Amino acid sequence: MKLHAKTIGLAASFAIALAAGAQASDLKMMTGPQGGSWIPLGGQLKDLWEKAIPGTSLQVMPGAGIANVRGIEESKTDIGFGNSISTVDAVAGKPPFNKPHDSVCNVATLYPQYFHFVVLANANINKISDLKGKSITTQQRGNTGEMITRQFLEVNGVNYSDIKVSLVGYTDSVTQMQDGHAIAFGLTTQIPAGAVMDLASARDIKLIDQSDTIDKMRKLNPGYNLVTIPKGTYPKQDKDVNVIGFHTHIAASCKLPEQTVYSMTKAIADNTKTLATVAKDIGALTPKGMAADIGVPFHPGAAKYYKEAGIAVKVR
Repeated sequence: MKLHAKTIGLAASFAIALAAGAQASDLKMMTGPQGGSWIPLGGQLKDLWEKAIPGTSLQVMPGAGIANVRGIEESKTDIGFGNSISTVDAVAGKPPFNKPHDSVCNVATLYPQYFHFVVLANANINKISDLKGKSITTQQRGNTGEMITRQFLEVNGVNYSDIKVSLVGYTDSVTQMQDGHAIAFGLTTQIPAGAVMDLASARDIKLIDQSDTIDKMRKLNPGYNLVTIPKGTYPKQDKDVNVIGFHTHIAASCKLPEQTVYSMTKAIADNTKTLATVAKDIGALTPKGMAADIGVPFHPGAAKYYKEAGIAVKVR
């Protein structure tokens, strides 16, 4: 009997090990540009997921919203942060994507993103057309922030050919604004944005309200909405500022095992307070919020977790 019990115990242990091994693997995750919140948030997810999925090793790499989605489709990464508006375009095969991205699945919606268009307070920029002939800075191509900056300018009658544009990271953009080499800065991130806070500590700035632009932007992408940066978010900001918004989410390859993505999704839901130390809005995140329909079908593993939480979602 003792031998029989020992044999059963070994078999059970072996089965558990096999179940863990089925999930275990080396995975890659693309995050964001230097100076943004996606890199530290990716570091937190790495720790959570490696604990939640025994034997898994996650390599975290820099990235950008558009580049990450392409990376998943082209099997250069397994997971990545995405922006709802650009991922929807990827799934549909709309520009800047050259074909429908069929390997990209949603995992979880995380928090709203805010498009900041910041100008130096003493630059006498009262409307976007005042920028013609001037120098601005924004993120590199492949970043959703650069795409929105270009669209925002164009719907207001300003093309890149009308201005001087520097396509660099957050840190270099702040330096250019501080030095007066650029008078405007377009970026997408959460609030308060570290880069904008750094800039505001050195120069007086003004946030451009985008209320009169949202209808034109929604014609380009119906995923845009109007969100509010509350007064006091930044130094000397004495009133609410309405800006273009969308959502950050986690995307993953649809080819990843169901149990792996289930464990990833559950780990996010179970650790929102930890993740909120980097992205404050995640602190109030619920499974229902994670399962919000942003127009990107969910991975079956994520859908399994949401079903357990009583939420039905669309899957690939």
